[in-house]
Amino acid sequence: MSASAVFVLDLKGKVLICRNYKGDVDMAEIDHFLPLLMTQEEEGLTCPIMSHGNVHFLWIKHTNLYLVATTNKNSNASLVYAFLYKVVEVFTEYFTELEEESIQDNFVVVYELLDELMDFGFPQTTDSKILQEYITQEGTKLEVAKTKVPTTVTNAVSWRSEGIKYKKNEVFIDVIESINLLVSGFTRRMLGLIHVNANGSVMSSDIVGTVKLKTMLSGMPELRLGLNDRALFALTGRDKGKTVTMEDVKFHQCVRLSRFESDRTISFIPPDGESELMSYRINTHVKPLIWIESVIEKFSHSRVEIMVKAKGQFKKQSVANNVEVRVPVPSDADSPKFKTSTGHAKYVPEKNLAVWTIKSFPGGKEFLMRASFGLPSVENDEMEGKPPITVNFEIPYFTVSGIQVRYMKIIEKSGYQALPWVRYITQSGDYQLRSNF
Repeated sequence: MSASAVFVLDLKGKVLICRNYKGDVDMAEIDHFLPLLMTQEEEGLTCPIMSHGNVHFLWIKHTNLYLVATTNKNSNASLVYAFLYKVVEVFTEYFTELEEESIQDNFVVVYELLDELMDFGFPQTTDSKILQEYITQEGTKLEVAKTKVPTTVTNAVSWRSEGIKYKKNEVFIDVIESINLLVSGFTRRMLGLIHVNANGSVMSSDIVGTVKLKTMLSGMPELRLGLNDRALFALTGRDKGKTVTMEDVKFHQCVRLSRFESDRTISFIPPDGESELMSYRINTHVKPLIWIESVIEKFSHSRVEIMVKAKGQFKKQSVANNVEVRVPVPSDADSPKFKTSTGHAKYVPEKNLAVWTIKSFPGGKEFLMRASFGLPSVENDEMEGKPPITVNFEIPYFTVSGIQVRYMKIIEKSGYQALPWVRYITQSGDYQLRSNF
């Protein structure tokens, strides 16, 4: 079971709009929501689910609004929350900003959307592109649209409309991998010098990947995507070349899960335009693509000098773009002076950071940054240098896991030819290099 009713409230608990889907919960029960919430906040403990008698309130907060679902059954809470966040997503698509004013200014459209998003307590049409076909922000069009229900509401492919036509049929595939990395640096002290050795150890690392599509295809095509998936190669008895083991794989609703589970084939009818086809995680040891070494020297608590060396530990033919090395500095630092072998550096006092930016960083190269700061006050040595050095970057035409799109087959009854384009991108996720300053 899902929700009995959905309410949109302002921060004072006033109901701006609501929709009763099942009629099994008294709509006046919503009056208990804000007092319950205030009581919990006073006690310093807020819970996403609150109860009054046998009525349960499942709620989220967005800007200056509360979105609340009520139920008196043992409902699937994850389904209800997924629906509430989907409501926020759809409303934001329609009104750009979802806040109290946008609800009041678009009352009719909001009510129409609530009517289509859920039916008798169960999520129905939640794709904003499909909803925009027949629910528009012009009231006159709302009346006309009621005479004809789009086929996407009644057929099995609710994420794609029929009759789509393009002069040139193309598919763009982006494989984007984010590296999460935590390195613990080895440190030693020599004559007041703190040196972070290159022998730091990788404490944790993984890769989070997404496959994004931009489809511009006519008709109702079926696509089949082939990756160098180790499980697929094992099933077929082929284990040639580099393969990858994907974990925590999640798909867009268009993918036929039964087909994937049986033979690892990714088969689907794609949404029109941009969409995220799948996401995955690869739990593997990752060598730091950009290695950082740093040396800090203090002078009687009056001045601190920092030297940072960055080295690209990826293929020489690849280039990292928009590299940012964020180095923590003492909170009382002032009078910054920088010298860099490439790029430029600046002091960001509100974040206690020195930020070194390198627009283009080729693989195998090393660059240096020197910084000098004044220290007008005496700080505790134990407190300085605890935050990690973090690095942001993006490397196009490269994947650290070695994942590859082996093929993309496009099948459509008219038999047209289509061009698939593939692009690979590796970028930093949570990329930290820690030391024991």
